[in-house]
Amino acid sequence: MNNKAVLKVVALGACFWGAGIAALAQDTTKRKTIDITSTFKPVLREASKINFNAAPPVADTSKPTLLYNIPVQNLYFTYQPAELKPVALQMDSLNSWVNSNYIKVGIGNVHQPYVKAGFSFGDGQTTFFNVFANYYNSKGDQAFQKNSLAKVGAAVTYKTPKNLEWNGSVGFSSNDYYLYGYQPDSLIFTKKDLRQRFQTIEARADMHNLAPTEFGINYHPSMRVSVFNDNHSPKGRESNTVINLPLEKTFGDEFTFKLGVTADLTNYSVNTPGTKFTDNNNLYQVGTALQYKTPTLNLHGGILPTWQDKKFNLLPNLMADISTGDKQLTLQLGWIGYYQKGSYQRFASINPWIAQPDSLMNTRVTELYAGFKGSVAGHFTYSAKVGLQKYRDIALFVNDTIDGKTFLTIYDPQVNVVNIHSEVGYNIGEKFNATAGFNLNWFTKVEREMKAWGMIPVELNVGLRWQVMKDLWLHSDLWAWDGAQYRRKDGENGKSPAAFDLNAGAEFRITKNFNLWLQMNNIFNNKYQRWNQYDVFGFNILGGITYSFNQR
Repeated sequence: MNNKAVLKVVALGACFWGAGIAALAQDTTKRKTIDITSTFKPVLREASKINFNAAPPVADTSKPTLLYNIPVQNLYFTYQPAELKPVALQMDSLNSWVNSNYIKVGIGNVHQPYVKAGFSFGDGQTTFFNVFANYYNSKGDQAFQKNSLAKVGAAVTYKTPKNLEWNGSVGFSSNDYYLYGYQPDSLIFTKKDLRQRFQTIEARADMHNLAPTEFGINYHPSMRVSVFNDNHSPKGRESNTVINLPLEKTFGDEFTFKLGVTADLTNYSVNTPGTKFTDNNNLYQVGTALQYKTPTLNLHGGILPTWQDKKFNLLPNLMADISTGDKQLTLQLGWIGYYQKGSYQRFASINPWIAQPDSLMNTRVTELYAGFKGSVAGHFTYSAKVGLQKYRDIALFVNDTIDGKTFLTIYDPQVNVVNIHSEVGYNIGEKFNATAGFNLNWFTKVEREMKAWGMIPVELNVGLRWQVMKDLWLHSDLWAWDGAQYRRKDGENGKSPAAFDLNAGAEFRITKNFNLWLQMNNIFNNKYQRWNQYDVFGFNILGGITYSFNQR
């Protein structure tokens, strides 16, 4: 190594040695600090903005096609056979009141006067209580051609917190009729001799669950008790008790098992001096059925075992409804059986000029039917069916052989009927409703009697309800039928003339609480007879006012 290199090494070592001495000589007690000589503020660069200039949309001149699937607003009921019995024509109530209480009074050339009232109480949620009354007195042109009705009643409904609904009612009615249809009309009778009064005290009670139980069970037990009597001498009295215990069990959404037990008990007695005639007419039924229901198919299959007077009968209960998806057409098929109860109270409701029956018998009915029903365009409904009916021990009514003013009850062992029934209707909400029905009964067999006495062979009825404007309602009814066969004193048959009866009425609201109403019956003043020797009222007009109000 040369001299220059040695000198450089010595000089570098001396520098490091001096630096170490200086470091060892620093003051370590002095606190360390950081001095900031400048502040840095970061700033983002301003972003570029895009300006949007919205252009107006192009006008769409094409018409959109909107498809709606609105269900038809009609109710479809499972076919239930109607009894072959005449009923009194009832004056229709034109419209339902918004207010819960009303008093309706009127007077006319036949009804003098006419009073009807109804009152409601309760909270409107869980408790409902109603009281109603009805009275009228009518008098025609013929001697003793008059009748009257007095009826009062009350009904209560209570919904419990446990999803149950209880219903109960009690009522009393008194009907007075006069036997003015005697022949010859020159016979002399007093008012007391001809008065026929029927009085009824009735009570009902039932309960049902508002929603199925956790096991899918619905139940609806009910009980009805009535006491019916007349003013004859000797006096007739009848008590009726009907107990019904239906039960339903659902399996999924399609299957339902039905079980029902019914006891229909009737005790009829006539108290003659020294003796008492009694007739017990009891009927027991146990119905079982299985129902399969889908949107297009409803099958109902069951049997109805029945006992009466210790006699057993097994009745069919088979029905089928086959529908299209839109419910516009439903095919109906069925083979069913049922009973029409034989009771003094029921017979008097059919023919109010009946004499005390000598015995009571139930009518057993079996029917094989086929038909169809449906709707078109959501407003038009139709139905038609053909049924082969067989009546066993049917009750018929014939004039007595003295003066004919009362009707005797006789029973025919078997009457076969071919029944054709059809209905059409047109409905527009609550504004307009028109219906028409046609019923044809062709009696192919009457086993013992010459004819089916008192039964109507052909019947037509037409009804119209129309709300012309907000406060004006109109209604009209047309009834027409071919005359029924009746038995003359000599035992031969006669036929009543055909009937044609047109009724019309109107109701007009004059204030919030007052309505004026008018009813006209038998507008063409036709003379006809529903029951032989008893002419109906001629043209009669009845009008009045209705006052309705709320208590709250």
